[in-house]
Amino acid sequence: MRKNTGRLFWVLMILAGLSTMAWSQEEEDLLALLGEEEVINYTTASYKTNRVINLHSLENTAAGVLDIKISHRFGFLNGGFYELFGLDAASIRIGADYGITDRLTVGFGRSSYEKTYDGFAKFKFLRQSTGKKVMPLTAAFLATTSIKSVRWPNPDRENYFSQRLYYTYQVIVGRKFSEGLSLQLAPTLVHRNLVKHSFEKNDVFALAAAGRIKLSKRVAINTEYIYVVKNQLAPGYRNSFSLGFDIETGGHVFQLHFTNSTSMIEKGFITETVGDWGNGDIHFGFNVSRVFTAKKKKHLVE
Repeated sequence: MRKNTGRLFWVLMILAGLSTMAWSQEEEDLLALLGEEEVINYTTASYKTNRVINLHSLENTAAGVLDIKISHRFGFLNGGFYELFGLDAASIRIGADYGITDRLTVGFGRSSYEKTYDGFAKFKFLRQSTGKKVMPLTAAFLATTSIKSVRWPNPDRENYFSQRLYYTYQVIVGRKFSEGLSLQLAPTLVHRNLVKHSFEKNDVFALAAAGRIKLSKRVAINTEYIYVVKNQLAPGYRNSFSLGFDIETGGHVFQLHFTNSTSMIEKGFITETVGDWGNGDIHFGFNVSRVFTAKKKKHLVE
């Protein structure tokens, strides 16, 4: 009887020890779970650069990164063999974008079209994210200024420097719906200090839409369309429509596209597009983006 009692004692002691060890392990797992801090996962790479084609995209240039951009538009394809399908004519813009912070990007450029200088600032005030903070959309505010420096057509009359100035304000709102699909909308206001005709509006309202479909790791197709509210521009101006491909090769992004817009800045491609896709008034063009940074980091943030 004593022998059986002793065995029972040791069995109970072993079971108690195992139970204590199991409880301690569960307690440690529970404490670790409670102590683990949930992180914010920001969405990245909605687009391959901070431009769709002409329009600004949801992306910003990362802090401390310099993005040199060369944009080129040949003449209209319907120029035929005589114009070598537009290759005899060209419009170019050279610019530089710099990330002051991951949310604030500034840029400057010069276009051959009307010899225009332009600058912009883009601030991202919402970032699409999951985890600790859930935000379904990305939103940014863009403000641009451009100065037309082409000689006055009538230098004998009284001309003012303010008549050379144009301003654009845009709110860019969009979402990366999946790894392969990104969409955005951008209500826009373009202010023109000088217009050609009295019936034209100085303030022009428009709505821009753009999207990207990713075809592979390094290739994507982009498109954009800008609807200008009617009865604001002179007859003959049309809505801008563009379609193209992005090809990423290391530090470069090549954007090849077709567009009916000649200008590569907002006041131009929103309010001064004359090309008609139906008549073959289509430019072939490209944007080349090359980033420079002292540190190894992603050059775009979302």
